[in-house]
Amino acid sequence: MTMTRTRWLAAAAAATLFLAGCSGGGGARQAADQPPAAAVSQADIDQAMRTPTELTFWTWVPDIGKEVALFEKKYPAIKVNVVNAGQGEPQYTKLRTALKAGSGAPDVVQIEFQYIPTFTIIDSLLDLRPYGAEALKDKFVDWTWGQVTGKNGEVWAIPQDTGPMGMLYRKDIFDKHGIEPPRTWDEFAAAARKLHAADPGVYLTNLASNQNGAWMGLLWQAGGKPFQMASAQDIDVSVNDEVSKKLGTYWGGLVKEGVIATDPDFTDQWYQALNKGKYATWLTAAWGPVFLASNAKETSGKWRAAPLPQWAAGENKSGNWGGSTSAVIKSTKNPIAAAKFAEFLNTDPESTKMMATEQFLFPPTKALLDDPSFAEQKPEFYGGQTVNQVFAGISDTVDKGFGWPPFLDQTVSDWDETVGKSLADKSDTPAALDQWQQRITTYAESQGFKVAQ
Repeated sequence: MTMTRTRWLAAAAAATLFLAGCSGGGGARQAADQPPAAAVSQADIDQAMRTPTELTFWTWVPDIGKEVALFEKKYPAIKVNVVNAGQGEPQYTKLRTALKAGSGAPDVVQIEFQYIPTFTIIDSLLDLRPYGAEALKDKFVDWTWGQVTGKNGEVWAIPQDTGPMGMLYRKDIFDKHGIEPPRTWDEFAAAARKLHAADPGVYLTNLASNQNGAWMGLLWQAGGKPFQMASAQDIDVSVNDEVSKKLGTYWGGLVKEGVIATDPDFTDQWYQALNKGKYATWLTAAWGPVFLASNAKETSGKWRAAPLPQWAAGENKSGNWGGSTSAVIKSTKNPIAAAKFAEFLNTDPESTKMMATEQFLFPPTKALLDDPSFAEQKPEFYGGQTVNQVFAGISDTVDKGFGWPPFLDQTVSDWDETVGKSLADKSDTPAALDQWQQRITTYAESQGFKVAQ
């Protein structure tokens, strides 16, 4: 799960090569609106899978050669060369360079959900509809399919793993202070004040000031729709609307009160704090339980899992933080084999189960989420609680309409310098949202987008 952490850390590092990639302007963006190619026949597929072929697959998933071997066993004519070209942003940078050069790009590549628009806007991904991808829709949780499809029905990638958000909490700390797992954000705020007043060395949670991913997941849960593409040239940017301001007022208020921490996450200080009980909860994604168990071993048996608190009592909503896909690069000379490899890797029962049990990726497929051998695991770290089952239930509550901008790097960089900075400085977070909105708007317009607000 270090991999997932690194993805978001990497996302926080703005990359400038995207500017060069987008500088082609309207021509590249218009290409994404082209009608799909004609469907290939089953005879074409059978012939392609019998033809000696080599594919290159860029991925940072460790030991994924085991899953690849399953594919090669079924299709012995196809050889897949697995390449780790970096995790997250370093891989994207190399990919952009290869795309710009016109050579060196892989056939299949791992891409996080939030980065798909960044590559479709420069017409780099193959629409997988002609290769039968639309028929895979019902295998996946609804919201994940929404993340990989375009506004005209294009299928840009196959989901691989997800990060629906929940709350990991210290049962021993809650019990000591008579705190029940909060069901609403009002209860959460009250618990934060109560806990910190009783023990100033402990905070109910840490909202990391360097973590755009957690903020976006919480905004997703609150019902935010920060980026909506009306067309390839028109984007609605709403990061300071009523929903966003509600989020900013709530979290900025708790930060100013000093009842929650804002330490940068995935640092030595943060790891030590988790092990020493400085934070009583971690608002995290479905990949968090395994990650925490590996990095806070001193606290084994003390943690439990619950859904996120809700903005209104009785609601059952969540957001997503992280997760990735397998996409086919448009320049591949073997589109059928590449498309079928992406499909096999993420839908074959043995391959998907291996990724969930050996690489600990949280699955997007309905079959595996319902599989008792996965859902009913009872790890000792969580006191024997069926944590996978908790997050499988949460996965069904993620809204499928959340979208991402085609210039994510700049958006993340601007968040760090506005909203993230306001959390670190305990300054005005709602005002920082206005600054974030203005920065994104200015940047988007400079790249030729028409921005609605």
